[in-house]
Amino acid sequence: MRSKQLFILILTLVLVSSCGSKKKVVSGDKERKTEQSAGRNVNSPAEAQKERLPVKSYKDVVEEYIDGYAEIAKEEMELYKIPASITLAQGILESGAGQGELTRRANNHFGIKCHEWQGDKVYHDDDRSQECFRKYKDSKYSYRDHSLFLSERRRYSGLFELDPDDYEAWANGLRAAGYATDRKYPAKLIDLIERYQLDRFDAEVLGKKSRNWPVVKQNNSIGYIVQKGDTLYSISKRFNITVEILKENNNLNSNNIAVGQELNVQSAPDKF
Repeated sequence: MRSKQLFILILTLVLVSSCGSKKKVVSGDKERKTEQSAGRNVNSPAEAQKERLPVKSYKDVVEEYIDGYAEIAKEEMELYKIPASITLAQGILESGAGQGELTRRANNHFGIKCHEWQGDKVYHDDDRSQECFRKYKDSKYSYRDHSLFLSERRRYSGLFELDPDDYEAWANGLRAAGYATDRKYPAKLIDLIERYQLDRFDAEVLGKKSRNWPVVKQNNSIGYIVQKGDTLYSISKRFNITVEILKENNNLNSNNIAVGQELNVQSAPDKF
C-alpha cells in the first residue's frame, strides 16, 4: 500500500515538473513575439549597428573616390600625358565610383579585359556571360594599365596630339577611336568633369590656374566663386578646412550655397 502511494506521489511530481517546463518555453516564445510586435530591436549588436549606419549619397561616394585617386591620376598624367580629368571621369563612370563588383573583386577600375594578359584574372558577366577581366593587386596598377592601354595602341595615337587640357576633345576622341560604343560616352565624361571640376587636376599638373582658381582679397582672405556641382563638403576638402569653419567664415546658417556666390575659404597662405 505504501509503495503504491509512493508511486502515485512520484508520478504527480513528474507531471507537475513537465507542465512547468512547457509553460516556461511557451512564455519565452510569447515574450519574444511581444518584443517583435512592439518594435523592439531583437537583432544581434552587429546587426543593430549595421542598421544604424548612414546611407551615403552618390555625391558623397564620388567625392570620396576623387579624394582617393586624384593623386594617382595626376601622376599618370605627368608620365603619359593623359589628362587626369579624363582618367578620373573614366574611373568614376566605369567602376561605379569604386563600388562596382569588378572593381571590388579585382581592383579593375576601367573594365580592361584579359587580351593576352598573363596576370591574375577574374570572370565577370559583361557583353557576354563570364568574360575574362584583368585582376590587380592594387588599384594603382589598374590606373597604370589604363595609361599603357591608351598609349601603346595605335588607334589611340591621335589622342596624344590633342591639347592635354582640352578634356572635351579627349572625351570625344575616345569615342571616335572606338573606346566605347555608347554614343553618350563623351557627354557622360564631360558632365562628370564639369560637375566635380576635375579639370583643376589638369591645371595643377600643367602649372596653370584653373577656371575657378581662388582669388586673394584685400583683407588677406581667399575668395572662391561657387560653381555648378559645388557643395560645402567638396569645397572644404579642396581647401583643406572643415565645413564648420567654412560656414563660420561666411556666416552661413545652413549648408545651402548658390552658383556664383563668393565664399571666404580660408586665410591666405604665403604661396598666394
